[in-house]
Formats: sequence, structure tokens, C-alpha cells
Amino acid sequence: MNDFIGGPLPLWAEILTAVFAVLGAAFAAIGSFGLVRLPTFFRRIHAPTLGATLGVWCMTLATIVYFSVQGLSLFLHAALIALFIALTAPVTTIFLMRAALFRERQKGGDVPPA
Repeated sequence: MNDFIGGPLPLWAEILTAVFAVLGAAFAAIGSFGLVRLPTFFRRIHAPTLGATLGVWCMTLATIVYFSVQGLSLFLHAALIALFIALTAPVTTIFLMRAALFRERQKGGDVPPA
């Protein structure tokens, strides 16, 4: 038998976990809809980046609350995932924006002001 799995969660932990999980899913969905609905690349790039980052942070908080209460000790392993996403998503977005800006300028297209 696994000693890690305890009994049912207290009501406050279930509610907090559910709120963070639903918020994370909502942020991810909003980011996905923004990717589909916004008209240009320069507007479209922000929605998935913000949605993914906020969604991962909320899901990470839900995971930390759930496993900390379930295991009766602070569970911070999931924070490494959120930290990795928080560091890589904005950097990737910057590189994609610069590449798109470079291509648009070479084509003589309409680019956002600097």
C-alpha cells in the first residue's frame, strides 16, 4: 500500500484546487481563442503566451495545494514546471516577434511602430 495517498481532502483544499484548476483551464482556453480570433500575427502572438503562462501557473498552484494537503508536506516540485514556462514562453515570443518583424520589413509590409 502506498503511504503517500491519504484520505479525502478537506473541503477548503478541494475548493481551492478546483478554483485554480478551472482558472488554469479558462486562461488556456482564452489564449487558444485569441490565437484563432485575432487578425494579425503581431496581435495573435500575445494571447497564447499569456494564456499558457497564466494557465500553467494556476494549474501549478492547484497541484501544489492538492499534493501538499494530500501528502501532509509542502510539495514544490511542480513549481519547477511553472518556472520553466515563465522563463521560456516570453523569450520564445520575443524571438518569434523579431523574426516576423524582420520578414515583414524585408517584404516592405506594414509593421507596427517601434
